[in-house]
Amino acid sequence: MKASRSRDPFTPPTRRMALALGALALAGCTLTPLGAPEPTGSGAFADGPRIDAATDATIARLYRVVPGSQTMVAQSAGVLVFPEVIGGAFIIGAQHGRGALRVGGRTAGYYSTTGASIGWQAGGQSKSVIYVFNTQDALRRFQTSQGWTAGVDATVAAGKLGATGSIDSQTAQQPVVSFVLNNVGLEAGVSLTGAKITRIVP
Repeated sequence: MKASRSRDPFTPPTRRMALALGALALAGCTLTPLGAPEPTGSGAFADGPRIDAATDATIARLYRVVPGSQTMVAQSAGVLVFPEVIGGAFIIGAQHGRGALRVGGRTAGYYSTTGASIGWQAGGQSKSVIYVFNTQDALRRFQTSQGWTAGVDATVAAGKLGATGSIDSQTAQQPVVSFVLNNVGLEAGVSLTGAKITRIVP
C-alpha cells in the first residue's frame, strides 16, 4: 500500500507569485545605518535639480508675500528652504520635507526635516518652511552640526510682520529666523521647535 502524500498547497505558478511578492516586500524594508545619508526618495523632490527648482519658486513666493524678506535674505549669511513639508494632525511623525541651503545665492547642500508640529489641521497638507541665518556664526554652527534641531541647537525666532506691514525689526535682528507659508500666505508666529534637520544626498 502506497503512503499518501500531502498535497502541496503551492502549485508552481502560485509558488512563483509568492516568491515575487516576498522579494518586493523585502526590497521595501531597507535599513539605514545611524548617521548615514537619507536614501534617495521619489517624486517631486527626488533629485537635486528638482529641489533647486522648487527652492527658487519658494524664495520668489516668500519675496511676494512677506514685505522686506528679499532684503533680509540678501543680507543674510544663508537661507535654508523646504518647499514642501508634508504632515497632518492624525499622521504621527509624518511631518517631512526636503530642501536646499543657499549661501551666496548658490546651493551649499541638501537637507531633510522631520518632526516639527507646525499647526497642522486634520488630514494631510503641505507648507513651505524657510530658515534665514542672519549671522555667519549661526550658519557655521548649522553647517558643522551632525544633526541640527530647532530650539535645541539654536533658538529660532518665528518671523512676523510689524505695524508697517514689513518684517518686524526685532525679528530681523535674531540669529535665526523662520517663516512658514501656507496656501494663503505667511503663517505668523509658528514655532518650529523640535524640527530635526539632517543633511542628505538626493
